Amino acid sequence: MKITFDLSTLAGTRWYEYGVRFLFGGAITVIAGLLAKRFGPIFGGLFLAFPAIFPASATLVEKHEREKKWKAGITNTTRGRQAAALDARGAAVGSIGLACFAWFVWKLLPVWNAGVVLLVALSLWLGVSVLAWEASKKHSRR
Repeated sequence: MKITFDLSTLAGTRWYEYGVRFLFGGAITVIAGLLAKRFGPIFGGLFLAFPAIFPASATLVEKHEREKKWKAGITNTTRGRQAAALDARGAAVGSIGLACFAWFVWKLLPVWNAGVVLLVALSLWLGVSVLAWEASKKHSRR
């Protein structure tokens, strides 16, 4: 499956699907806040790193792929599951980059200029995420 960037898919997303994503994201944030209040900010912060809209996105990706195939007269649902799995892999890889970003900011924000820390941390997140994605692609071909 080839990954592409296509803005036209935004037009194919229904208004309520944006609402579902918004609700999932908000619910995860509220849960993280409640956990932080109960167990402290470090513990709660771990849950803020959860890709909040991933559960909604994975199901919507699978649904959209299934609908495209159905409209084309194809009953095989393998592509939808593959697309959702690819979305999950992307979320996992992005989480690795996010963990590196968080660690860098946590350790260096008290010592360095905040703007420099965030710029370097963002670059670290991007670099680690791209490298991890490439590594996951090579591993999946085996």
